[in-house]
Amino acid sequence: MSPAPFPYKLVATDLDGTLLRGDDTVSERTRAALAAATAAGAAHIIVTGRAVPWTRHILDDLGYDGLAVCGQGGQVYHAGEHRLLTSVTLDRQLAGLALSKIEAEVGPLAVAASRDGLDGEVLVGPGYRVQEGPLPVVAFEDPAELWSAPLSKVFIQHPELGDDALAQASRATVGSLVNVVVAGPGVVEMLPLGLSKATGLSLAARRLGLRASDTIAFGDMPNDIPMFGWASHGVAMANAHDELKAVADEITASNEHDGIAVVLEHLLG
Repeated sequence: MSPAPFPYKLVATDLDGTLLRGDDTVSERTRAALAAATAAGAAHIIVTGRAVPWTRHILDDLGYDGLAVCGQGGQVYHAGEHRLLTSVTLDRQLAGLALSKIEAEVGPLAVAASRDGLDGEVLVGPGYRVQEGPLPVVAFEDPAELWSAPLSKVFIQHPELGDDALAQASRATVGSLVNVVVAGPGVVEMLPLGLSKATGLSLAARRLGLRASDTIAFGDMPNDIPMFGWASHGVAMANAHDELKAVADEITASNEHDGIAVVLEHLLG
């Protein structure tokens, strides 16, 4: 008796905390499971909060040549062609207004921003705590520098409030101006209103002739909630944020223990 066909035509995976282990690598087991899923006819799309410049080197290292949704859904990137297919930018006037309103509510913030484009720089203001990584950032002192070129997103940190509390206060204050998401530890982002991983993934899927009903999605943070809402089946990692686990259809092993592979191997029979 032959095994049942793989039930999904699209496998959507978040990157940090999901596909990647803590050392930014993908295990051989997970690579093999994704390869088996694609051999069974499924497409694989990486869907990450990272903007293209902070994603491209990882995709190249993985030998990934398909479509990637970057920048929380704002960018659809063709990894094989190193080409940006779509890009949505943040209205800088609205973002500046939102920032001032949040600060009026909770006090001064440390701010960073990701500039638009294939080579967009990450600008970091005074006091902003940058996570260690292989890519450089550009420090700025003059706030005018922050708004001098198109941006894909703005990052905010508070000296005392945690990520969830800062995001909640920000949404309550400026939720009609911008989207505010928690994308990782210490990473609270302001995005264009209405933008999410779901909007970017739907664009990328449409390019492949695929639909939400064809899709299984894997993630670990609250910014993956819209993607789970769009996909037919959402799988949270064991290390996922409680808000994502609450809306997941299934919880698998952690990113360090091949959680994606565990699910795909079961589906592949």
